[in-house]
Amino acid sequence: MVEIGIDLIAIKRIELFLQRFGERGLLKFLTPEEIAIAKTTQSIAGFWAAKEACSKALKCGISKDLAFYDILISKSPKGAPLLTLTQDKLLAFNLYSLSLSITHDNGLAIAIVAANFK
Repeated sequence: MVEIGIDLIAIKRIELFLQRFGERGLLKFLTPEEIAIAKTTQSIAGFWAAKEACSKALKCGISKDLAFYDILISKSPKGAPLLTLTQDKLLAFNLYSLSLSITHDNGLAIAIVAANFK
């Protein structure tokens, strides 16, 4: 079974968030490793959208069942975004795999996640 999640965010919203909270704010939803690879505001917005889209694909939202730090974003050797969950959440959600696509255009970032369940 496959479930899809999608999220859209205005990059300006992340710019304002960064002005107000800086890196301390980023640490509320990104790991230090994710911050290191999300070098631009549009990338940060894309990562936010990716984590929200993942929570929607898993049908729980960001909640006690799935926190931002349970969703991990990295990059392939070619720079494509990769998505996984912590090991305990992979087991809890009975996931086979996750697929992620992120794009940015016209001041918006959008992400779509496909969750493949066992």
